[in-house]
Amino acid sequence: MQSSTRDRIVVAASRLLQRQGYVGTGIKQIAQEARATLGSVYHFFPGGKEAVAVAAIEHGAGEFAALLREALDGDDDPAEAVAACARQLAHELRESGWTDGCPVTAAALETLGTDSEVQRACADALRDWERLVRDKLLRCGFPAPDARELATTVVSALEGAEVAAQVGRSEEPLLVTGRQLARLVRSYEIQGLSP
Repeated sequence: MQSSTRDRIVVAASRLLQRQGYVGTGIKQIAQEARATLGSVYHFFPGGKEAVAVAAIEHGAGEFAALLREALDGDDDPAEAVAACARQLAHELRESGWTDGCPVTAAALETLGTDSEVQRACADALRDWERLVRDKLLRCGFPAPDARELATTVVSALEGAEVAAQVGRSEEPLLVTGRQLARLVRSYEIQGLSP
């Protein structure tokens, strides 16, 4: 089936980008990991490696968004929901043997300063994740400016903590960050800035 071949290519590319980055991932390796021919890869992605990478980043970003959405929707308390995101990320990272971190970090860092499709896909992913957190905070009664700034802080802190957890092969950076983000969110509630 064509769609299953394309899906295998996208999933394989997504995993490879997570583990080795954009520069370290080759089109032949993607084909091999996907159990597809090189011709199939170019059939589905005539734009070559960059086109495959964009589809892979969008796929990984969607998986990451689903994880965030599940954690955020799993608790009515926004502070606990944010802490749950960090715990879930820590669990997933540990389960992967510390290899499957953020699906956009490596590609984003490797394409900094470019106006490439890869860089745009990474920027879109970060904006989407911030929107998920912002929308949760808005539903919980936070004023829009606070919700927007807190969402940026949450996503930025989780991204950094995930890299630190990978490097240190420890959940602790994510767990600590989750607890501190929860305290930050609660401080807005305590100050009466949200109902």
